[in-house]
Amino acid sequence: MADSKFYQTSEKLTLDQIAKLCDLKLPKNIDKKRIFIDISSLDTADKNHVSFLNNNNYIDKFKSSNAGACFFRKGFLKFAPKKMVPLVTDDPYHLFAIIANAFYPPKKITSGLHPRAHIESTLKFDKTVQIGPGTVISGNVQIGHNTQIGANTVILSGVTIGKNNYIGPNCTIGYSNLGSNVKIHNGVRIGQDGFGFAMDRSGHLKIPQLGRVLISDNVEIGANTTIDRGTGPDTIISEGTKIDNLVQIAHNVKIGKNCIIVAQTGIAGSTTIGNNVIIGGQVGITGHLIIGDNVKIAAKSGIMKNIDNNKTVGGIPAVEIRDWHKQTVIIRKLVKKRFNEK
Repeated sequence: MADSKFYQTSEKLTLDQIAKLCDLKLPKNIDKKRIFIDISSLDTADKNHVSFLNNNNYIDKFKSSNAGACFFRKGFLKFAPKKMVPLVTDDPYHLFAIIANAFYPPKKITSGLHPRAHIESTLKFDKTVQIGPGTVISGNVQIGHNTQIGANTVILSGVTIGKNNYIGPNCTIGYSNLGSNVKIHNGVRIGQDGFGFAMDRSGHLKIPQLGRVLISDNVEIGANTTIDRGTGPDTIISEGTKIDNLVQIAHNVKIGKNCIIVAQTGIAGSTTIGNNVIIGGQVGITGHLIIGDNVKIAAKSGIMKNIDNNKTVGGIPAVEIRDWHKQTVIIRKLVKKRFNEK
């Protein structure tokens, strides 16, 4: 169960409510009015908890779990404890996420302007906005309703922020337009200068960075991620994309819809990434590339050329995933052979 010092008490849900939220059919002769008080992992759940199984590695914990109800795939039904209510689905993790959000709905923010915040008179916002202590907001900024801005965040002149947004403490946002339902975690930097220089033997001449950062609806940006503004074209993060902690996105990068970008990835300037792309941790992508739709990139890969739609790649430099696995096997065999010969 969640620690009540940090999280609100969970809602209570009946089995019927759970089934309706997930569009599931319950087994016959089940008490639909049975109440569940929380979610929990397989090994800590009791009869009042809902859990899930989405990985074969946890099958032993599943067999011995005391969870009152559990989401899992049909193939695991034969392993389910007798007292467990089976919530059979093709996508247990997704339905568990739905129920987790139902047990712990977003907190209603306490609106208001903290007396230790500093805001310019031209700021436009309504009474539903919460602005934390130490926050500095420059002139001509617009903030949509039900938006929360954490302590010591700095928002520069001209920024527009949509509705229902969360901006954590110690963020800096400039030269940017944010959509609605955007979540920005602690320490994020958005809209700073891109790394652009005209280089010759006499030195490196800074190129003015005259673009913006445009962030669409339902984007999430992890802690200490940095997103540079464009040189003249804009840096664009499209709807539904989720970015992990410690990601660097350079100037003029365009990222499509519903992408996943995992921690410590770096994307160099003017690269375009399509829709539904998944990028593993510590991936490096060079500049001026085109990454197609539905591409998957394995962790620690180095991307040095364009990637067509629907490809899965890995390695340094990255190649199609089957070729990467073949290379790994061949290298292992060569090393083993060499040392055996000695």
